[in-house]
Amino acid sequence: MEWSLTQSKLLAFHRLMRTDKPIGALLLLWPTLWALWVATPGMPQLWILAVFVAGVWLMRAAGCVVNDYADRKFDGHVKRTVNRPLPSGAVTEKEARNLFVVLVLLAFLLVLTLNAMTILLSVAALALAWVYPFMKRYTHLPQVVLGAAFGWSIPMAFAAVSESLPLSCWLMFLANILWAVAYDTQYA
Repeated sequence: MEWSLTQSKLLAFHRLMRTDKPIGALLLLWPTLWALWVATPGMPQLWILAVFVAGVWLMRAAGCVVNDYADRKFDGHVKRTVNRPLPSGAVTEKEARNLFVVLVLLAFLLVLTLNAMTILLSVAALALAWVYPFMKRYTHLPQVVLGAAFGWSIPMAFAAVSESLPLSCWLMFLANILWAVAYDTQYA
């Protein structure tokens, strides 16, 4: 089967990445911006700000793709998720994997413009984004992993701006985890 970018395929990718539901990106962006401003004496550099805004969007989209990929065998049996792109057949498993790789590579290209500490921390960001969907099968508190994934931009922001991870960074990270546990438990 030949892969092509038709309008219906692009729409399916749009839905798979949840770009039609921006609230998730905002839940990631808010703590990121908060950390950038707290870590910076004044306004963050525009390039760093742009890298983080674009990176949040790309990694949130990648997280949605890997989440649906992980749940693809279950989503077809759940009324709320049966029409998602993977169980409905609008996107193939291979296309989802390829889309995930493209999104992650684009995010990594952005982070490569930052310092070495931020680049190193980005590896943990990828690991958290990848592992979260599977944690739902192995722990009763996957929201903690979600909070860590959603909040990992906090230490990355501090690293990008100041090349340090002070106590305030880790307190913000912990607060973000608790916040995510609260809102995701409410959502579930």
